[in-house]
Amino acid sequence: MTISDEELAETKHITVAQVQLLREARGTTNATLETLSDGAVRKCLRRLDQPDMPTARGLFRVDQERGDDGTVKPHALAQAFRQAETLLARVSTGAVTAGVPTGPNGHRTRGGPAPTAGMQLAAWEWIGPGNIGGRTRGLVIHPQQPLKMWAVSAGGGVWHTKNGGTDWQPVDDFLENLACGCIAMDPSAPATMYVGTGEAFRNIDAIRGNGIFVTTNAVDWTPILATQTPDFQFVSRIAVSQSGKVLLAATSTGLFRCADPARATWTQVLDVPLGDVRFDPSDSKKAVAGALQDGAAWFSRDGGMSWQLASGGPWMGRVELAYAAQDSDIVYASVQMTTGQIWRSQDGGATYRRQRNLSPDGVVADYLANDQGWYDNTIWAGDPTDSDLVLVGGINLWRSTDGGDHLAEISTWSEPRSVHADQHAIVSHPSYDGVTNRTVFFANDGGVYKAADLAVVGSEPRPPFITGWTELVNNYGVTQFYGGAGHLGSGKIIGGAQDNGSLVFDPALGPQGWQQFFGGDGGWCAADPTNPKVFYGEYTNLQLHRNTDGATSNDEFGATFISGNVFVPGQGWVWKPVPFRITDAMNGNAGALFIAPFVLDPNNENRILAGGLSLWRTNNAKQPTTFTSGPRWDAIKPSTGSKISAIAVAPGDSNHVWVGHMNGMVFRTTDGTATTPAWERVGITGPSPLTPRRGCLCITVHPTDPDTVYVSFGGYERGNLWMTTDGGARWTDLATTLPPAPIRAVAVHPRQTKFVYAGTEVGLFASENAGASWSPTNEGPTNCSVDDLFWMDETLVCVTHGRGMFRIDLSTVP
Repeated sequence: MTISDEELAETKHITVAQVQLLREARGTTNATLETLSDGAVRKCLRRLDQPDMPTARGLFRVDQERGDDGTVKPHALAQAFRQAETLLARVSTGAVTAGVPTGPNGHRTRGGPAPTAGMQLAAWEWIGPGNIGGRTRGLVIHPQQPLKMWAVSAGGGVWHTKNGGTDWQPVDDFLENLACGCIAMDPSAPATMYVGTGEAFRNIDAIRGNGIFVTTNAVDWTPILATQTPDFQFVSRIAVSQSGKVLLAATSTGLFRCADPARATWTQVLDVPLGDVRFDPSDSKKAVAGALQDGAAWFSRDGGMSWQLASGGPWMGRVELAYAAQDSDIVYASVQMTTGQIWRSQDGGATYRRQRNLSPDGVVADYLANDQGWYDNTIWAGDPTDSDLVLVGGINLWRSTDGGDHLAEISTWSEPRSVHADQHAIVSHPSYDGVTNRTVFFANDGGVYKAADLAVVGSEPRPPFITGWTELVNNYGVTQFYGGAGHLGSGKIIGGAQDNGSLVFDPALGPQGWQQFFGGDGGWCAADPTNPKVFYGEYTNLQLHRNTDGATSNDEFGATFISGNVFVPGQGWVWKPVPFRITDAMNGNAGALFIAPFVLDPNNENRILAGGLSLWRTNNAKQPTTFTSGPRWDAIKPSTGSKISAIAVAPGDSNHVWVGHMNGMVFRTTDGTATTPAWERVGITGPSPLTPRRGCLCITVHPTDPDTVYVSFGGYERGNLWMTTDGGARWTDLATTLPPAPIRAVAVHPRQTKFVYAGTEVGLFASENAGASWSPTNEGPTNCSVDDLFWMDETLVCVTHGRGMFRIDLSTVP
């Protein structure tokens, strides 16, 4: 029996309006909402305040890439990578810098290096997560050897499994660009594959692409030079004709065609942003294409040389397309609109008719959620026996057996035994015949999943829909972290991950045992050094939370917001009165960065400094919370009009506090514990000023000298790392030999203080002379973005945005 909005509101202690908003925002039904725990309902209501989080994430990363002129240079990431490769070639094989293996050690996997010249070097250890995954935009399967699959992730590159997903490995750690948006296999030669870089789907997640890469042996990938142009910065889909001769590439600037065997000549055949393109699987003269933003579809009858606008609509937004395997004259379109519509063509994509899209309770199914179809939108009609069998995916997956007139959910995003949220690709098993083999694979924000039998999967009469789902993450290590922290005594490490919440690593469980202790998006982190049960994390825009059970339970029970937001039954999320709130956190992106910095004072485990427009401080971080009280927050640095992006407190002296802003300004105080500290802007005058006027991403204070400070910046520019040894009066540019890329993290060895480590957009660099010279490494985090570095005693933990976390024991460096 269907539960009404009024009944559901009463059951969940929320309003009828909130029920309706949740149903639209999560792209689901009242039956599914009824199964949610109270904690899950609170989590969903929390996200209503940020309905377009994928865009917010992307804008946050892009802002960190802007140069002094406010733009992001095209192809800058590839240029920075090539410079890193040049530096790598100049270092001798088997070299070590500051204890880190550097130079071309010939090791491109996640393990440690082989012994060199009879010596065992310190080795990078990948610690996972091996069971969490990350945003996966594409998947292909070898037609004759179906246990071999390749997946592409948004920040971690291309991955390969030889055993059907039991274990994954990165294919090429040194792809020039790890932001992969799609993958296509040549039907005539499966060892030939093409990967499109950059995500055209508006969120872009910090990394622009650099064209299309190709492999002809399924191992070595090389760029197609003719696509390394502005037209191919965001490649959303690639289609390969049955003969393998013709390529069609949908990009953010249009549709491009190549029939040149050398792939040197590309012709633009449509000049509107496209999100999808498909060849007819039975006739490569026919093809269809869907708009990225403009709510339109096209069809071709001459192999993609000319195109005509399809009739149907009016439509809005992104259009995803699928040929029916049983009859390729039937083409389905998943149209973004507001909450998703399925349209069907009977003439190969020339004209479309809207299907009814009814959910089991008789109302229109909001399968793409509230205006999120630009981000997660996919459709499949690959059953060769039934052209009416259709799958669509938004946040959840839905199945229709009558061509889109009626839809039923087959997954439940809130249930760990089901499928992760946000669907991006659906791929049939090569032997799928609709009778003896009905296996289908799914790529989403959590990695790769399998339904062994499409007729059975998710077939429960009521949610949650968990029957028949298998997770295939298994060391598919593409988690995109923003920050991390660890407790030395327990060995536990926490990390804030994009779309996967705040996660915890327990050394007793290993890389496959990571668990979530707070949902949504995670951000910066902190660990109480005196109490192994206390950890701090961040949701978004400075919404800080505290866990007091060692991060063993999820946010329903073990974590509490300490930034001032509290859930009141019948009302939803409200804010406590001053002084028990961070006022900047109330204002979303207007008051603080999407991922805003906060630090636990290294000298006082009760003090937290948090940055919005102002700098906020609490001296009682562990104060119990009630509906009207909790940690007391005071603004100790007024707003400059630019959001705070970096904070540092000197080890051993809490009065020395440094703050950086997104416009490049850096401030210092020497009375940071005072009620009203006095702040001085540094680096604006003198013989050697601090010149960048772009985002300050990291400030690191020397372990024993509060006047020696390292400051790093964003943007694909020269001069992204600076050092002062006199408290900010004079500055030295340390980045003259580093690639011109954002430097997101800097760490100084706690004992050998001339050993400095820089985490950049193109990997980790090490120095043995306080930054005067640098050496790159092709091990451990390789060339992915290193977003954070922190110490657990003398073990360095490297936090990446696309490859999970690594650590290396540097306690034995001489």
